[in-house]
Amino acid sequence: MNIMKTSFAPHSLCQIRWLAVSTALAATLLLNAAAQTNLLSNPGFESGSLSGWTTFGPNNSVLNTGGYAHSGSYYYKVYGQFNTSYNYTGIYQDNPAVPGNTYTADGWTYSLGSDGGGIHGQDLIWIEVSFRDSSYNTLALYRSTVVNSNILYSLGGVNKWIDLQITNQCSYTNASALILLPGTVTNTVSTLVAPPGTAYVQYQVVFEQGPDNANGSMYFDDLTLNQTSGTIPPAPQWNIVWSDEFNGTSIDTTKWTFDLGDDCPTNCNWGNQELEYYTSRTNNAYVANGVLHIVARQESYAGYSFTSARMKTQGLYSTPVYGRLEWRAKLPSGVGMWPALWMLGTNITSPGVGWPLCGEIDVVENNGATPTWVQGSLHWGPSNGEISQTATYNFVSPDSVTNWHTYDLVWNPGSIQFYVDGNVYENDTGLSTPFNAPFFFIMNVAVGGTYVGNPSVAQIEAGTTFPAEMQVDYVRVYEQTAPLAISVATQPDGSFTLSWPTNIVCHLQVQTNSVVGGYWSDLTGTTSPYVVIPDPSQSAVFYRLESP
Repeated sequence: MNIMKTSFAPHSLCQIRWLAVSTALAATLLLNAAAQTNLLSNPGFESGSLSGWTTFGPNNSVLNTGGYAHSGSYYYKVYGQFNTSYNYTGIYQDNPAVPGNTYTADGWTYSLGSDGGGIHGQDLIWIEVSFRDSSYNTLALYRSTVVNSNILYSLGGVNKWIDLQITNQCSYTNASALILLPGTVTNTVSTLVAPPGTAYVQYQVVFEQGPDNANGSMYFDDLTLNQTSGTIPPAPQWNIVWSDEFNGTSIDTTKWTFDLGDDCPTNCNWGNQELEYYTSRTNNAYVANGVLHIVARQESYAGYSFTSARMKTQGLYSTPVYGRLEWRAKLPSGVGMWPALWMLGTNITSPGVGWPLCGEIDVVENNGATPTWVQGSLHWGPSNGEISQTATYNFVSPDSVTNWHTYDLVWNPGSIQFYVDGNVYENDTGLSTPFNAPFFFIMNVAVGGTYVGNPSVAQIEAGTTFPAEMQVDYVRVYEQTAPLAISVATQPDGSFTLSWPTNIVCHLQVQTNSVVGGYWSDLTGTTSPYVVIPDPSQSAVFYRLESP
């Protein structure tokens, strides 16, 4: 288990005498040299695919037919969803950015006259650049002309490539939305400026179709997002910003609390006709040997035949909006076993919200009677019209949920992907509210209930070996941040000050005389910045960061 944890741990190493300083200098030179280049990956779609782009909506494709490309062989085609309501389809890319950087941006677009006479009716298309903070909330928005059928003809009409320059600074509402609907133009500019708080610059192509279901499509090619001044920050890395490794001797009550009982009288049996009684006893939840154990037991307790535990971070920790969430866990099998690692929107207790308006993300759950698969699901919408999207992952025999597996959720603006052991099996796109707000974690083992077919107490007792437990090695939250690295500053008195990112879960380690082999020891209780006073008796001292 420790080897597995270490294999995922990024390290940043520096010898305080010189390595960090020389590395920082090289990075600075590289950043200055890299300015004024197109930041977009696959801007002309010459890969023959949408590699490098994130899509929303179903009708996105890359073609090389008809000789229509603006340059090269390939171009991107997009059209509406024909669902008799306003709908949005398109692509986007996020790149790291820092406040004060300046950019120019444009893209070439083409409307084929033989495809319904070009875009018409309520169709709109545009290209935009938005600057976003580390949670992907919009700070500033710039947009090209918003093109409809009339404007298309004023720009040159169908069957002609048109260069859409992004020069209009616009107002917007709902800063966390993926689609920032066309707002008032507040200014016309020649350069796009990243405002304070910027962490990302997002380039996006949008096709809006109205309720009239007008047909027609648009082609795009040779898209550009050029940085004209400032520095290009290092490419962001997935780093751990919150975790529980369960390495202590007890459950950390600063991170976890418990749901208790049967949730009566408001929602008896947790709304699912479950048959267990939840407790916070160490009989049902405890930490040992670096693992959390949530244990379902067959016992008479408070009028119930089974006990178990349901842990949550509600009121103690909420996820960032977007990121990567990861569990490593073993799940129990048996009739009536319903283990789940899942999330609810933090606004569930707000007036007028509740479930399912708050949103639910089931990262993994399973019917213990069939332990050869797991399921990932999303639930949202009003209580009288709940919407769900779901898929299952099937293990290859003889594997099952009872072995250790890593369950990942990659959560981006507008999309969520579910993974088992690095294999994606569900990709939900076109998402907006409520999947653009924080959630809290829940881990539980239910006994019986609707999900597992409402088996009786007798059927569960006959078909399950008790105690039955879910084991969790860790829960981790990753965000794309600046690289995990140590910086070094020399002080006038000859000491050194080490600094590192404080938003990444990590700890400082030290080793003397050799960077290879030897023994790295933890410097417990150290925080950034950390002052080092050189020891003349040591020829060299090496420091590194280990995460988590």
